[in-house]
Amino acid sequence: YTRAGDFRIDATGTLRNGAGHAARGEAGPITLLAHAAIAVGRDGAISLVGQGQGPSTLNTIARLKLVRPDAASLERGADGLFRLKAGGDAPSDGAVTLESGALESSNVNVAAQLVQMIETSRRFEWQMRGVRAAEENARDTGSLLRMG
Repeated sequence: YTRAGDFRIDATGTLRNGAGHAARGEAGPITLLAHAAIAVGRDGAISLVGQGQGPSTLNTIARLKLVRPDAASLERGADGLFRLKAGGDAPSDGAVTLESGALESSNVNVAAQLVQMIETSRRFEWQMRGVRAAEENARDTGSLLRMG
């Protein structure tokens, strides 16, 4: 299972995500016929307007299989996809919805985090120099007191 929704249609008409994995519907992999327009509903319904037809002829031809398995029952595969630990398929969940035309992305700004890490490292280095200078001053003061 994946949350990747960057779908494409290959030369055979199979709906695939960006990694090339076939999108699965309630009845298996989804294959789309020649069409003029495609729409995906919040419930995963895939509808097409056939070539040469008007927009009022929207036909639902498949439904993406939307699931919500318990996180504890999943394991990540070497390919980055999630699978049920016990094997098999997760049941469809009618309460799961999707947002058509939107892609999830990371909430981490890599460049900003890298700059922050470098700044923190530099502050640490300056503080360590201050500690070393204080230790040297204490050592020098101690040797002066012993001489006097």
